[in-house]
Amino acid sequence: MKIIGVKQPGGIENLAIIEKKDPIPEAGEIIVRWHATSLNYHDYLVAVGGIPVPDGRIPMSDGAGEIIAIGDGVDEWKIGDKVMSMFFPNWIEGKPTLKKTMFIMGETLDGCIAEQSCLPATAVTRIPDGYSYAEAATLPCAAVTAWRGLMVEGNFEAGDKVLIEGTGGMSIFALQLAKAAGAKIFATTSSPEKAERLKAMGVEEVVNYKEDERWGKTIFKLAGGGVDHVLDVGGGSTMRNSIEASAIGGHIASIGILSGGRKGEITFPKLFFKHLRMTGLAVGSREMQNKMVDAININGLKPIIDKRFGFDELGAAFQYQASGKHFGKIVLEY
Repeated sequence: MKIIGVKQPGGIENLAIIEKKDPIPEAGEIIVRWHATSLNYHDYLVAVGGIPVPDGRIPMSDGAGEIIAIGDGVDEWKIGDKVMSMFFPNWIEGKPTLKKTMFIMGETLDGCIAEQSCLPATAVTRIPDGYSYAEAATLPCAAVTAWRGLMVEGNFEAGDKVLIEGTGGMSIFALQLAKAAGAKIFATTSSPEKAERLKAMGVEEVVNYKEDERWGKTIFKLAGGGVDHVLDVGGGSTMRNSIEASAIGGHIASIGILSGGRKGEITFPKLFFKHLRMTGLAVGSREMQNKMVDAININGLKPIIDKRFGFDELGAAFQYQASGKHFGKIVLEY
């Protein structure tokens, strides 16, 4: 089988296609033939050396495919079942712990840019009804993160106001999930063209963050006293505005550092006197992923796929991701 490995010291130019032996399942394991993966910022960091990994590590946390072999003692699955990966394959249910989250697909474990993988039978979930492999491959990282931020940690209720930042995969999933559940959505972007697309998807107001450095205050006013949920993807570079945009008693899900904001200022008095709750989170559990699939099967949500690449075009896909031109998810099909 073919895999793509990260060669040290990292860099898109050092991604290498390698031939390996087909895996054989042992007791409690399955073999998945992957047909698609999707790009996340985490995958980009692994590929370019921003997250150190062993030489030859197979990147990509997201994957969708079919089960082609089953080891002894596996009763949950049958050959031909369509499944998708989990970001944390050991986190089945309950609260996160070190033991549950220390293994990460495409980082501390080999990921999904491979023709086949041998996995524990519990390390995958079913895909939504009627989904293609490409559509399903967009879900395990970005969509589960949005689901957890809103529904699990945010205690979302119909009529709540939600702020999404940018038009990456997680933000667009948050828009879709929240809209389907009855939210009013506000958004930021730096692109007039993307602003129009956001409005066409039902966003109430869009603020250009490059033209308005105090966009948090602007969102607060446009929302008539702030938003109930913020999905913060910038980290230190956006958190101050995220706090400004929040309503009293609101919730901020701190999810990413997309704009390089590893460090930044927090206006603590606003945090206190707005009675805000802030949650740092990374993706979610198998239980959360299955509940999200149940919701998708009811509401019929379909992911926004911006562009598709082939197996041997991973480098080109990462270059496109780095350009910031995408709206929604970037996928590879194979």
